[in-house]
Amino acid sequence: MKVIGSRPASVERNTRSVKLVSEEGGVLDLLRSQLRDRHVRGAARRLLLAREKKGSTSLMLNRQAAAVGVVALCSAAEQSPLGPIYATIESERIGAVIDWLTAYESG
Repeated sequence: MKVIGSRPASVERNTRSVKLVSEEGGVLDLLRSQLRDRHVRGAARRLLLAREKKGSTSLMLNRQAAAVGVVALCSAAEQSPLGPIYATIESERIGAVIDWLTAYESG
């Protein structure tokens, strides 16, 4: 897998999960833009901060929405009829990642 403008990311797959490892922040660009475009940055920030643990945070995404390329956040697993997709973000600077994902730009 390659994200445009970034170095290749490594992808590890097993029967229950897919792990994408990259040193580039660009792998999160789609998530960031959807949070902005769907006007859910505030809700996303609250969820990311509530689930923050030493160097990581997580989100639950609606599986049906994700199948058509839409980021729809779930605050509880029951909000996704097919079960949520669990996404974990790890970083030594997780606070800065959360700030960047949920930033309000001026203009």
